[in-house]
Amino acid sequence: MRHESVGGFDRRSLRRARLVVALTCLLGVLACWYALGLTRLLSPGGWTPSSADSVRAEALLASEFHAGPPQLILLATTPDSVDAPQASAAGRDLTRRLSEDHRVAWVNAYWQHPLPSLRTEDRHSALVLVRFRGDERATRDAAGDIIDRFTGTRGPLRVSASGAAAVMDETEKLSEEGMRFAEFVAVPLVLLILLWVLGSVTAALLPVVVGVVAVAATTAVLRLLSTVTEVSLFALNITTALGFGLAVDFSLLLVSRYREELAGGAGADQALRRTLRGAGRTVVFSAATIAASLCALLLFPLPLLRSLAYGGATVVCASAAGALTVLPALLILLGDRLDRWDVFSGLRRPHHAVSSGAWFRLARAVMRRPALVTVGALALLVLLAAPVTHVRFGMYDDRILPQSSPVAETSQRLRADFGSEWVDAASVVLPAPAAGRPGGVPDPVLDAYARRLALTPGVRRVDARTGTYRDGRRSAAPDTSSARFAGPGGTWLSVIPEGTDPLSPEGSRLAAGLRAVPAPGPVLVGGPGARLADTEHVLAGRLPLVVGVTVLAAFALLLAFTRSVLIPVKALLLNALGLAATSGVLVAVFQQGHLAPLLGDVTAGGITDVVVPGLMFCVTFGLSMDYEVFLLSRIVEEHRRGSDTETAVAIGLQRTGRLFTSAALVFATVTAALALSSLVLLKLIGVGLALAVLLDCTVIRALLVPAVMRLAGRANWWMPRFGRGKDRPVSSGTPVPTAPMEGP
Repeated sequence: MRHESVGGFDRRSLRRARLVVALTCLLGVLACWYALGLTRLLSPGGWTPSSADSVRAEALLASEFHAGPPQLILLATTPDSVDAPQASAAGRDLTRRLSEDHRVAWVNAYWQHPLPSLRTEDRHSALVLVRFRGDERATRDAAGDIIDRFTGTRGPLRVSASGAAAVMDETEKLSEEGMRFAEFVAVPLVLLILLWVLGSVTAALLPVVVGVVAVAATTAVLRLLSTVTEVSLFALNITTALGFGLAVDFSLLLVSRYREELAGGAGADQALRRTLRGAGRTVVFSAATIAASLCALLLFPLPLLRSLAYGGATVVCASAAGALTVLPALLILLGDRLDRWDVFSGLRRPHHAVSSGAWFRLARAVMRRPALVTVGALALLVLLAAPVTHVRFGMYDDRILPQSSPVAETSQRLRADFGSEWVDAASVVLPAPAAGRPGGVPDPVLDAYARRLALTPGVRRVDARTGTYRDGRRSAAPDTSSARFAGPGGTWLSVIPEGTDPLSPEGSRLAAGLRAVPAPGPVLVGGPGARLADTEHVLAGRLPLVVGVTVLAAFALLLAFTRSVLIPVKALLLNALGLAATSGVLVAVFQQGHLAPLLGDVTAGGITDVVVPGLMFCVTFGLSMDYEVFLLSRIVEEHRRGSDTETAVAIGLQRTGRLFTSAALVFATVTAALALSSLVLLKLIGVGLALAVLLDCTVIRALLVPAVMRLAGRANWWMPRFGRGKDRPVSSGTPVPTAPMEGP
C-alpha cells in the first residue's frame, strides 16, 4: 500500500512520530509532577559509610549516654554579661523551649550546666548545644525549623547557628540557589552555541528537548529511590548538568549525521535509517561506556557516591533513549523545516570538501611530525598533573560555605572564641559493661587508659569520669558533670585535640593513634577525625576495584566497537593522562589557592575532599570515552571502507572534530555554570568537569590521538584471529571523499 509522502516521510511514519512525541510529553509531565518537592527528600550528607566505627560510636553515645557531638550549636551573644539577670532569663527560656521540642534528644546549655567551657572568658557569649532524634533527614528538617524560630534577637541575646545540622540546612539552600542561577546563566549560552553549531532555531531546540526529557526522567527516578535509600542532594545538581550535556552530545551526533546523509543524496527516510544504523550504534556504545563508568561508583559504600551512580546511570540511559526515540520522531515531524530560521547565516563560511577542511589539515599536520607533537602534548599534561604529588586529603566541613554565610561566620567565631572542644573533639566509647559495675570499667583501669590516651601525639587533654588528663597525668578531679561519662551502656571519654584540624590528614592520623592505644575492652572511636579515617579506609580499599572494573568494562566495549586491541589500550592510557592533568589543576586551584582572585577563597582548609578522586575518575573517564567513541566511530568506518590509517584518521577528525568540540563546549558551559555556586564542592566539580572535557577535545583528541595512531601505523588494527569479523579493517589507498562537511 502506498502512503502519501510529507517532507520525505510517509503517513505511517508521521503517525508513529506523533504518538512517540505525545507519549513523551505525557510521561514528562507525570515525571515532573512526581518529582515535585524532591530537594526536601534528598540528603546533603552521605560522606561516611553507615557501618563505620565512627558512626556506630556516635549512635551509641546518643542512645546510651545522651551525649556525643552536638548537631546544632547556638551561639548567644550579649553586649553585657551572659550571667546578667535579663540575659540569664532569656537563656533559660531558650533552653526550656528547646528541651520541650519532641524532636530534640538533649540540650546542653550554659544556663543549664554553667561550665566554663560553655562561655567565653569575657562572659559576652555562651553556647547552647543540641542533638536531635531520628536520621539525617529528620535532623536536617528539625534543625532548619529551629534555626528559623530561635535565631536572631531574643531579648538581650543575639542568637546565631552553627554545627553539622546548620551546615546541612545552609548547604541545601545554597545548592538550590546555585542550581537555579547556573540554569539561568547556562541555558541562554547553550542555546547560542547550539544555534551557531546546528544552524537553525528549530535544530538548536532539539537537544534541549532531549535534555529536558532526560532530566525529568532522572528526577522522577531519584524521587522514587529516595523512598527506599539515602540519595544525596549533590546528585541532583551533577546529574542535571550531565543530562543536558549528554543530550547535546548525542543530538549533535545524530543531527549532523542525518544532514550528512541528506547532503550525500539520500532521501529523508533513507537518511534517517542510515543515521540510526551508524550514529545510533555510536550513541549506544557511548552511553554504555559512560553508564558502566558511573555504575562503578556503586562499589563505594558511601551514599553520596552511590547516589551519583543512580542518578548518573539513569540520566545517561534517558539521554540515549531520548536521542534514539524522541529526536528521530521530531526530525520526521519537522521534515524539510529542520533548517529554518538560521540567524547566523550571514556569518557562515561556505562548505568545503573534506580534504580542505580545517580539522583534516590539522590532522595531516600533526601526523607529519607525530613524535614531536606526542612529546609536547605529554609534557604539557605531565606539567598540569604535577601538583597531584602535593595533595592533602581531608573532608569538607562548614568551610564549604561562602564566608558571607551566617553559618560560616558563626563557625569562625566558635573556633576563635571557644577553640575546638565542642566542634572537633573525638569520642572514645567503651561499650561493653562489666557485670554488676556501673560504667563497665573499674576506675583504676579507666585511669590508666585515659593516661595512655593523653600521651597520644596531637592530644591536648582527655576528659573522663575519673578526671581530666594532660600529658599522661591527671590534672583535675572529676567535676560535677563527670557522671555524664558513664552509664549502664558503658563508658566514654572525650579527647580534645591540640590545635589539629580533625578533617585534615593530621586529624586522620590522630584517630588512628587513638585506635592504636591498648584498651581495656572493645572500643569505638568517633568524631570528625575518625569519620575521615573511616571514609579514607573504605575509599582506598575499594578504589583499585573501581578502577579495575571501569577499565575492563571500557576496554571490552571498545574492543567490540573497534575490533582492535591497540586502539582501546591507547584510549585508556590517554584518558588516564587527561584525568591526571585535571586532578593536578584541581589541587593547584582548590587546595593551594591559585586563581583565588578569580574564584575567591575556595581552599576550604587547604585540603582536597577524599571523595573527589573516585567521583572525578568515574565521571570524567566516562565523558572522555564518550568523545573517544565519537572520533573512533568515523575513523574505523573510514578504514573499513578501505582508507589507509593516515587518511582514515584525517577524515574521521574532519567529520567529528567540529562535532565533539562543540559538544564539549556546550558541556563545559553547563558544568562551568556550577562554578558560579557559592558552595566549594559544586565549584570544584563544575571546574573539574569543564576542564576535563576541554582538555580532552583539544590536547588529547585533536593532537595526541592522530599522533599516536600515526606512530602505531598498521598495529592500530591488529586483532587476534578469534576476534576478527567479516568487516575487519583492510588498508588500501582509497581516495579521500569530497562530500561536503556535515552541519553548517
